[in-house]
Amino acid sequence: MQSMTGFSEKRFSSKAFSAKVSIRSLNHRYLDWNYNGSRIGEVENRLRSICQEKVHRGRIDVYLELKFLDQSSWNIDINENLLEKLFFSLERSLSKLSKPLNFSVENLFKIPQVIEIRRKDFTKEEIAFLEKSFVRTLEEVLQQRKREGQEVGKIIKDNVLKIKQAVKRIEKLAQKQPLLIKNKLRQRLKELTKDAPLLEEKLAEEAAYYAQKYDITEEISRLKSHLNYTEQLLSSPKPEPKGRKLEFIAQEIYRETNTIGSKSQDTGITQEALTIKGELESIRQQIQNIE
Repeated sequence: MQSMTGFSEKRFSSKAFSAKVSIRSLNHRYLDWNYNGSRIGEVENRLRSICQEKVHRGRIDVYLELKFLDQSSWNIDINENLLEKLFFSLERSLSKLSKPLNFSVENLFKIPQVIEIRRKDFTKEEIAFLEKSFVRTLEEVLQQRKREGQEVGKIIKDNVLKIKQAVKRIEKLAQKQPLLIKNKLRQRLKELTKDAPLLEEKLAEEAAYYAQKYDITEEISRLKSHLNYTEQLLSSPKPEPKGRKLEFIAQEIYRETNTIGSKSQDTGITQEALTIKGELESIRQQIQNIE
């Protein structure tokens, strides 16, 4: 199990350039890729594909800074026709004003479409270097996500254990619930009939009806099934996203617990249901950071 948070920043060097790669992973419901930094064209898509193979959920912020060391990697294109036309127009205009032409090279770069400086396309070797640098940085982030995920898994396992203990106590209390219902009915019927004789047959019939109505056997059985599945999911060595599955199971456990609480005729069962809800709230907070 992995969390969704991690950070790594590394520096790499080749003959053509040096690279600083920063990757930050944050919580997100889906996989959200965000790239900033030096322009790398189609290489960004290749890095995104690598990330998608290893990460399923989380906001991935990538920053790549390149410093080019080889001057031959650049192309400088000067639009000579446009430049010649520009100077001709300037000279003609200034001659009319009897002023000399004073024009710095720096100003040329401010004029659109006169000078274009662009880097040559990345070679196969350079692309391989960038991919390798990205993977090494991402692996460190994934290690952090894995370590944190294991810690979160321990906390959730402890929560699940406490819920299972509460369910066992509910199961014991539930065995007494029919008798509790019968006694409550007896007292209620006595109050309604006052001094009239109490028909035990009618009392047994009513008690059986309410015992069936407030029976929580099925809810307890489903709770046990959900908890067993949760433990299997937490212990599974299969490297798969587990956050959404845990979210779904937590909802199901909460639903069954709610039903038990509404059916309960025993304050002890009600208290145990509240205990389960408290542990579930802890689980929900933890799985917000689980991939």
